[in-house]
Amino acid sequence: MINNPIRFHWSLSQVGDNFRATGEQKELTGLLNFEEQLKLCRKAEENGIDSILMAIGFTRPDPLLLTVALGQETSHVKFLVAVRSGLITPTYFVQQLNTASTLIGDRIHINVVNGHTPDELKYYGDFKDKKQRNERTQEFVEICNRFWMDKAPVNFYGTYYQIENGIIKTPYNSEKGRPEVYISGNSKQAIDLVTTQGDCLWRFPDTPEALAPIIAPVLASGKEVGLLMSIIARPTQEAAELATTNLLKNFIGNTKKVHKGYNERYDSQGFKEIIEKAFTDRSTWITPYLWNGAVPYMGAPSIAIVGSYENIAKALLIYKKIGVSQFLFIGWPDIEEIEHFGQGVLPLVRKMESKEELKAVNIRQ
Repeated sequence: MINNPIRFHWSLSQVGDNFRATGEQKELTGLLNFEEQLKLCRKAEENGIDSILMAIGFTRPDPLLLTVALGQETSHVKFLVAVRSGLITPTYFVQQLNTASTLIGDRIHINVVNGHTPDELKYYGDFKDKKQRNERTQEFVEICNRFWMDKAPVNFYGTYYQIENGIIKTPYNSEKGRPEVYISGNSKQAIDLVTTQGDCLWRFPDTPEALAPIIAPVLASGKEVGLLMSIIARPTQEAAELATTNLLKNFIGNTKKVHKGYNERYDSQGFKEIIEKAFTDRSTWITPYLWNGAVPYMGAPSIAIVGSYENIAKALLIYKKIGVSQFLFIGWPDIEEIEHFGQGVLPLVRKMESKEELKAVNIRQ
């Protein structure tokens, strides 16, 4: 099991609009507030964040172009750039990413996603079903890795891609020769892909007891596991729980309708699991620190770790004890939350990691 210090990441998804996820997709804007996004990136650098998630979709600017712009205005924070196999050929994607690395250095990870909303995928001309997208993504990532790691010309003859004597003359700007590859998904297909072609699996959280056997094959392959969630951290537990109450006051009664039709809207296993649980469970607390009260209003990524600085640090170590080594957070608002994390939670995590506290952590807490 990998026992390095936990790495932390932050999402750029809602900067400038805290409740973006409560709106209908077709009503959202893809215009960016560059100054607000740059502010978050600089706060990330000040608060121990490894990378910034650059999401993809028709309601957002292009993630790679935005990465280059933000990278030139920051010094060391990295960027976790989302990519879908149906939008670009693997050869051209490698060429683009390698070019970006010459402009901002070895500061790019990639986040491989399949897309979770079939109607939106069709905007890009992608009419493949989920099974086909999984198969195509497998080929896409394998080809990218061949370009990054193989010295000889790349030849590949698959169902979705055929490459003959492929060569890219712009190398990736790193001693490793390639970016880190994150695979997103709660499905078995995502697990299989990360064990063969990736470095880390991104998935939504669950109780440690439920999660441990699911992620065991990933850990056994020598790869890492990360959890995507929101965070509400405050100096005391009472203040954190009050923040959840105040958060829900922002939502009008009909905002649940945005995510109520999740079975028709999404074909993502992870999205469906989280949203269904939030709509059907009597309690909004999955564990004493894992809260899904905002999910009916803001969707699956709003499942949140909630608590005092100390309780959140302990909860993160509980997950580390079962093998989770990375976390990706969203906050409301992000600037305030990233400061709570960096100044309150992170020092405790590092202190606990360096002592014997991890051995004493009980995953049933």
